[in-house]
Amino acid sequence: MTLKIGVIGTGAIGREHIRRITNNLSGATIVAVTDVNAEAAKAAVDNYKLNAQVFPDDKTLIESGGVDAILVTSWGPAHQQSVMAGIEAGKYVFCEKPLATTAQGCMEIVQAEVRHGKKLVQVGFMRRYDQGYQQLKQAIDSKFIGEPLMIRCAHRNPEVDDKYTTDMAITDTLVHEIDVLHWLVNDDYKSVQVAYPKKTRHASSHLRDPQVVTLETQGGILINAEIFVNCKYGYDIQCEVIGEEGVVKLPEVPSITFRKEAQLGTHILMDWKQRFLDAYDRELQDFIDSIRLSGEPQGPTSWDGYIAAVTADACVRAQESGRQESVELGEKPTLYK
Repeated sequence: MTLKIGVIGTGAIGREHIRRITNNLSGATIVAVTDVNAEAAKAAVDNYKLNAQVFPDDKTLIESGGVDAILVTSWGPAHQQSVMAGIEAGKYVFCEKPLATTAQGCMEIVQAEVRHGKKLVQVGFMRRYDQGYQQLKQAIDSKFIGEPLMIRCAHRNPEVDDKYTTDMAITDTLVHEIDVLHWLVNDDYKSVQVAYPKKTRHASSHLRDPQVVTLETQGGILINAEIFVNCKYGYDIQCEVIGEEGVVKLPEVPSITFRKEAQLGTHILMDWKQRFLDAYDRELQDFIDSIRLSGEPQGPTSWDGYIAAVTADACVRAQESGRQESVELGEKPTLYK
């Protein structure tokens, strides 16, 4: 069985996924595309020489009998509509983050999937498919360092543009840590707090940068997460888990070691897309393989999207209040247990 995929949104990430499914991955083919800009959708078909139909909107694409699964890579506020329509049509859905722009929207998707009675949705939290994070997960699950007690992590970008706002440090940046750390330790969040160190002179006047977020899990693990989006020196993702019997750390990105001009060093990436290039391939291949082999996606679920949204909302409240804010989740449906 070759999975027939329809792509909703042919912007940068949509075109990247079309490229990897067409050129890098196996078991799936792009048969349909749509975009609010019809010319962009047609250009994607032409550029990648696809044997695919261009649809006028997401609704008609989803209703097409020739589409098995949909890839939602449109503008974030449009995600919920497409995901809900996909569930109602019984189609498999791969949705880039955010699953929805509000926690309530995510819960509505969860409820729709529960009513359907089967997991159909996978959310694009690609860090779970990064080899370094998978090594951390294996070490934690095998009790290599005993029980995890603390986590220190950092998400650093060389720079952001003037449209980037203080809350986006949570909703666009930290959201990846929110998901992957929850997955690493398999423990829900209890509370969050945000502190602002001395501001870098490289940040826009309206942006508070850097920020430090403290998250506490229900089991008592304390997480210290630094967000620094104008660090200048490179794109740098760090994660260190401190356990009862040792410490494990996210591997550095492979690089040559050089000796040049009286210096000993290694290279640091500047582009986030390069850092997780392989993870993007692996997450989509897993989506395709899981559906073909087991009939359900096995990656991050709608419930994971809901957890990320609720936790991010609490972090934004903590940004504004300066106080510790609680993370209140509803009861986890049986479908996701």
